[in-house]
Amino acid sequence: MSEKKRKIYVASSWRNERQPIIVGMLKAAGHEVYDFRNPKTDNAGFHWSDIDPDWQDWTPTKYRDCLSHPIAEEGFKSDMDAMEWADTFIGVMPFGRSASLEMGWAAGQGKETILLLSDGEPELMVKMLDHVVCDWNEILEILAPNKDLRDKESKKNA
Repeated sequence: MSEKKRKIYVASSWRNERQPIIVGMLKAAGHEVYDFRNPKTDNAGFHWSDIDPDWQDWTPTKYRDCLSHPIAEEGFKSDMDAMEWADTFIGVMPFGRSASLEMGWAAGQGKETILLLSDGEPELMVKMLDHVVCDWNEILEILAPNKDLRDKESKKNA
């Protein structure tokens, strides 16, 4: 039987120190992984500061207007294309609104979702995700090559 390698989107935060470690471990395990910090060669990912160094002082109107900036459009397209490409999403907590939106989108699209917990306030709606785990070993068990992508229907009927 051939090994089943996953196409994985890691949803997390720029401030999360575990994100690059998890990306590296997934790649070392042979999976294809989208890394929003380094989406392509010579591309260090999207940063609001590339649009405006004073981005943290924006008003809601300025923020909305900057969503249409070519740099924001390119960053969004890169992440969205990767989200559509992926068959598996791993949320590495802690993270903010963007990663929460990404994980919710993935669950709604029927993609396999795994949430790696961290310390922090509990959130009830993580129940929509397929797997809620506490450590790397649980992720490895879920991604084991002899396991098929989970069947959404069997989960619904359980």
